[in-house]
This record gives sequence, C-alpha cells and structure tokens, in this order.
Amino acid sequence: MDLGIAGKVALVTGSGRGIGAQVARSLAREGARVVISDIDLAAAEQVAAELDAGGAKAIAVRCDVCDRDAVTRMVAQATEAFGSVDILVNNAGFNKDRYLTKMDETEWDAVVDTILKGAFHCSRAVLPGMMERKWGRIVNISSRSVFGNPGQTNYSTAKLGLVGFTRALSLEQARFGITVNAIAPGFVETELMRANPTYVTLRDNAIERNPVGFLGTPDDIASAVAFMASERARYITGVTLYVTGGRFSS
Repeated sequence: MDLGIAGKVALVTGSGRGIGAQVARSLAREGARVVISDIDLAAAEQVAAELDAGGAKAIAVRCDVCDRDAVTRMVAQATEAFGSVDILVNNAGFNKDRYLTKMDETEWDAVVDTILKGAFHCSRAVLPGMMERKWGRIVNISSRSVFGNPGQTNYSTAKLGLVGFTRALSLEQARFGITVNAIAPGFVETELMRANPTYVTLRDNAIERNPVGFLGTPDDIASAVAFMASERARYITGVTLYVTGGRFSS
C-alpha cells in the first residue's frame, strides 16, 4: 500500500533508539526524509547514518525537547536541510518509576515536562508551516499506562495528558488539513526494557496478561505510526489507537 508520504519530511523526537528509531526507519522506508532527534547526538547520528547507508535521506539533530530555544533550532535545522516539516512524531519520553510517597519533585518534573512540555514545544514550532501548506501530521506516542500502573503516577499522568492534548489540538487544526492522533503502545520489547533488572519478570507477567499471548515489537508501533502519518489516514483525527495486543488494564 502506498502511504503517500514519499518526499515528505518527518521529524521524530527521541529517535536515537527503541521505538523512535524504528518509527524513523519505517517512515524512511516509505520514502520520507527523516530528522532523527535525540538528546543523545551520537545515538541519533548512528540511526541517521544507517538510514543514509540504506539510500534514505536523514539528518541527526541533538535536542532537549524541554528547551524551547533548542526546539526552535531543531526545526530551523530541519527546514534548512529539507525545506519543511510535514510530519511530527512526539516520541521523546522516559519513565522514572517510584511510588508517589517516595517520588521527589525533580522525578515528577523530568518525566512530565519531557513528555508534555516537549509535545507542546515541538508541535507549536512546526504548526505554522503546516498551516501555511494546508497539510500536516502530528502523531503523539502515548501509552497503555494511561489506565494506571503502580509506581508510575508521573508517567501515567503525562501519557494521559497527551491523549487530551491530541484531542484538543486535532479540533484546532482540522480545518488546516492537519491531523493529530496518538498511538498508545502496550508492553514492547526494546533494548531499554531488556536492560531492566526485572525484565524477565516484567516480560512473563505481560505475556500472561496479554490476550494475544505475545509481546509487541518496536516495528508493531512503527507500522501504526506510519499509517497515522500517511495520506491514507486523512479522515482520522483526534484518535488514540491502542497497540497493546488487547491488554488494557494492569
């Protein structure tokens, strides 16, 4: 299926590894030119080099999405390299799990600001160009944790906030030909997840609770993102798509 995004410019935050990197690869396979953005420049450069070696067009940019000026510079670099930003994937985020009574303010702020303020800064930076061109796609990476996970009050709050952000922004931007949707992954096997000391327990618990009986991969999420970013999804906006294998509750 031709997704109709060949030649479009996609900016994927937090794409130096994991789901973000796979999203970048998926969009590049569809012919998009890709901006690999990550706070870890070396990781971003590695993904960009991989895509370049495969014949895609990609650049790497270091960016802390919590920093408005850094985001402005990132979008300027993308525009200088490729002329525009047509697709934004707000993927940057991480978890710092701790029960609320033991969580300090810095752990709350770090998670919530990266996920929510990052989406705010990045969306605000690319929207004027999308509005002018009357075409744009914003895909926000939420999570199954919106239903609540113990020890993740900061992460669950931020990811649920993205759902509201998605819905409100979709209503603001629909008349400009811009769609805004969210993808909410379930348990996905990534390098970061496998590095967790309790990975085996987490994995086995997730498989036991998952109706399909297996775990997702970054490519499962990337395929959903590519569709939502495509011309094929032009009549879909304000939606949160749960890519969880049917698992919703903890």
